Amino acid sequence: MSISRRGFLGAAGLSALALASKSTLDALGFEAAPQEPTSAAAGTRWAMVVDPRKCLDQGDCTKCIEACDYAHNVPHITNPAHEVKWIWKEPFEDAFPFLEVDYAPEAFREQPVMVLCNHCDNAPCVRVCPTQATWKRDDGIVMMDWHRCIGCRYCMAACPYGSRSFNWGDPRPAMASLNPDYPTRTKGVVEKCTFCEERLAVGQRPACVDACPARALVFGNLDDPEGEVRSLLRARFAVRRKAELGTGPAVYYLV
Repeated sequence: MSISRRGFLGAAGLSALALASKSTLDALGFEAAPQEPTSAAAGTRWAMVVDPRKCLDQGDCTKCIEACDYAHNVPHITNPAHEVKWIWKEPFEDAFPFLEVDYAPEAFREQPVMVLCNHCDNAPCVRVCPTQATWKRDDGIVMMDWHRCIGCRYCMAACPYGSRSFNWGDPRPAMASLNPDYPTRTKGVVEKCTFCEERLAVGQRPACVDACPARALVFGNLDDPEGEVRSLLRARFAVRRKAELGTGPAVYYLV
């Protein structure tokens, strides 16, 4: 098959353009879907159970928050419009706006409850991310790749739990103390709880779970019928935040 000089030059030009475009995309971090790390064996689906009553007995205890903040270099920003939160306390009515608790104990309804990313089975944040900066692992953890995040905040708009924070400025000056074993973030990226995937990879529990003096936070494999998580869910009734939205939260609250 013959080809004219004009046709040859046109094809060559298109090829060069394609190669140049690929190089540009590679440099920007759009080369391929991120490799999903595997820190758990097949049949593992991580979940957390929160016992608000045990948490209530500890009064104003914030040891789980402090442990998480140090472990992940979470900045302490006083401006509430710019604060960064991985795990925090939320008023009961805000955490469970659709839950009927008319006859629950007064103290139970008036005290804040511990909240964090729910690592949903059907995570809306994952669906809307245009750069795959957030993705879901086979073990259920919804991850973040801060190098891929372009700061569009689509994931924040999609999350019905307010579990994501945006770095409006450089977060490093606002860190009370620096953990050299965990990366810091930069201005213009979103961050959130990752169920301490770096600790799970070496056989440890999440930092918040280990720090809780009342064992109000229990973490384990939801797919293990003999595990502690399933045992607690069998023994007591549990609710999930805004489960009616179909997101499938992996954080359960005992009532």
